[in-house]
Formats: sequence, structure tokens, C-alpha cells
Amino acid sequence: MNPIFKPLAAFLVALLCVACSDSEPMEAIAPVADNLPPEERGPNNGFMLRDGDFSVELAIFETGVPPEYRAWGRVSDELLPPNALTLNVELTRLGGIVDSIGFSPQGDALRGDMTIYEPHSFSVSVNAAHNGRSYHWEYDSFEGRTMIEPAVREALGITTEVAGPAVIEESVPAFGKIVSNTENEVQVRARFEGQISNVYRSLGDKVNAGDRLAVVDSNQSLTPYTITAPSSGTIIERQAKAGEQTAGRELFTILDTSSVWVDLAIFPGDLARVAVGAPVRIYVPTSEEPIDGSVAMFLPTATVNQSVTARVVLNNPDGLLIPGMWANAQIHVDEYEVPLAVKRIGLQSFRDFTVVYAQVGDEYEVRMLELGRQDDTWIEVLGGLPANTTYVTENSYILKADVEKSGASHDH
Repeated sequence: MNPIFKPLAAFLVALLCVACSDSEPMEAIAPVADNLPPEERGPNNGFMLRDGDFSVELAIFETGVPPEYRAWGRVSDELLPPNALTLNVELTRLGGIVDSIGFSPQGDALRGDMTIYEPHSFSVSVNAAHNGRSYHWEYDSFEGRTMIEPAVREALGITTEVAGPAVIEESVPAFGKIVSNTENEVQVRARFEGQISNVYRSLGDKVNAGDRLAVVDSNQSLTPYTITAPSSGTIIERQAKAGEQTAGRELFTILDTSSVWVDLAIFPGDLARVAVGAPVRIYVPTSEEPIDGSVAMFLPTATVNQSVTARVVLNNPDGLLIPGMWANAQIHVDEYEVPLAVKRIGLQSFRDFTVVYAQVGDEYEVRMLELGRQDDTWIEVLGGLPANTTYVTENSYILKADVEKSGASHDH
């Protein structure tokens, strides 16, 4: 989505909601927590689950260990020995995945028997037993989750793809500048020495092959003759002046700018990885899109800073590649298929994590990623996302904004 249209997103959502006012009310984008967690916190900053004078404090503990549940039972707020009660917690995650957690005594607490992996977003079902009596609580503890109606999703241009294998291209960054292709440079002299009587072209003029450049009165025959352009291009030097003798000088220099060179500095540490013919993607200020080329040659000597120049030849039919302009590039040196990758365009930040938003039906939830190699399009996923997960690519920022608006937090 063009940034110009981003402010329209909220308006569009509101408009769609108004359009639905004559039928069933539709909350276009909304957090999905209805059964909210308890508000009361216990001495260990866990949720207090109460039934009469019996209570269980349930907290996620992650000091020095991977996140896991710890629980404390109390009667009339007096701490019970951990072996005085039994406890089971079931976590139902988006997509219907259920984690069943058993507990055993550790110190003054009950300790859960599995790691609570990210995101900590689930419906919680707690079953406890003490003195022959059973207790049950249910609540939702969601984070990084939201819901978007299909019509709104389509209107906002939110698109998805399925995470799977991809080819990662490895590249070497390089910097340089555009220079004139001197192989397309022509010097024009007089065929016969004489006096220049007329000059028709100036510095910077574009000429076509056969265009008249000047008239010279021959010293030998005393007959005037015309000097014409031997090729098309731009006049980059002009020494010809009316009234002067030609005197064997170069009167005009014509440069064909339909192709240019891009000279890129390759430093010694990268030189062994870059070969003649390697594909190159070049970025210049005058083009919104990168320009593709390949390494044509290496210049035979190193520069003062010990870099070696790799030369790329580019077509320049529109004249947008101007000699002297700086350029940066990515030189392709290798590629490899990875078993799982996502598109970089879908990445967002959530707390201290890089995430994508997984889609299950009309609900979306963050998936914290462990990332590996990357290129301009793809980034390898090493953990945090199962293969074949449907995730948001285009306009994922809309979900990030809605999650932040709903106040989703790392709350246990």
C-alpha cells in the first residue's frame, strides 16, 4: 500500500462498519478477548483464581529458566504445602492446539512440567483439587491477536502467503559510481587542414550521425568542406572556433551515452567470491527500481585503498544514468534453497521480537521468529513458525497497529 493511502485505512474501516449498520453489527477489526483474565494479582504477581476461601495463584515464571508455570494454593490466604493440592492447566492456542500441563512440588510451589512457548496467547482452563473437592476456572489470556472481517481484509489490501521453501540469494555489497563508456567516445578532426569558417554545434548538444558540425576552408584547395558527426551522441568537448586554423587538433569529442560503465569497489576480503559474469543489482538516485547487470571485467590495478574495480556495462537508452553519479550495488555470489522462509515485507516488531502474523480463519496472531540468512525478498526461518503456516505479507502494518491499539501486552 502506498504510504499516501495509509491514513485512509481507519476511515475505510469506519465506513465499512457504517455500511453494515442496517443488518448485523460488524466489528471490522477487533481484539478477540471476551473472557478476560482475573484482575487480582497475588504475592508472586500471578493471577489469583478464587472459589470461596480457596485460591490458586498461577504465574508464568521465567527467571533463569525457559517460561514455565508456577502455582501456589491457599486457604483463607494461608499458603498450602504444594503436595496438599493437585493441579492441571490446559492451554488452547489459536488453531485448536492444546497444551496439557501437569504440576509437581518444588519448594513452596507447584512447578509446571513443560515450557510455555511464545506467544503466550491462549485460552486457559485450570483444574485443581484439595481436600476431596474440585475447582475449575477458565479465562482468555491473549496477546498479539486480533480479528479482521474478510470484507475489510480485502478492502485494506491485506494479503497472505504460505510459509515454505525458498531460494536465498547471497550477495556482496559494493559501492562505486557511473563513468563514461570511453569505448563509445569519438574524436573528430578535420580531414584537410584549413580555417574554420562556421561552427554549428556547442558543448552538450546531442547529435545524430551525419549531422553538420562545422565548415572548414581547405588550405590546399581553398574549397570549403563540411565536417559531419561520425556517430550519434553528446558533444562533451569542443575545441573548434570560427576563424581559427584546424592545426591538427581534435575539434569535437562525441560520446554515445546509450551505454555507461558502473565501476564498483571490491575489497580484498570479498574479491575471491566475485567472478566475471556475476549478476549485479545496482541502485542509483535517478531510478526508483534497481537495475540489473553483470560484472564484465576487473580493472588490472588496485586503487589507493586497495580495492579492485569491478566494471559493469549498462544500457542507458533514456540517459538517466549520468556519469559521475554515485551508485551502490549487490553482487550475487551464491544461492541456496532453505526449507522454510517468509517474505521480508511481512515482518513486524512485537515487544523484543521480530514477528509475522499467522492467519487462522479470520483471526491473526503474532509468531515470534528465529531468523537466519536473508536477501532482499526472503528471510530464512529457523524456529517459531511451522511450515505451511499462512501468514500476512502485504500491509501487515495494519495488524501491528490494531494489536498495539488494543493494548495487547505480555501479561500473565
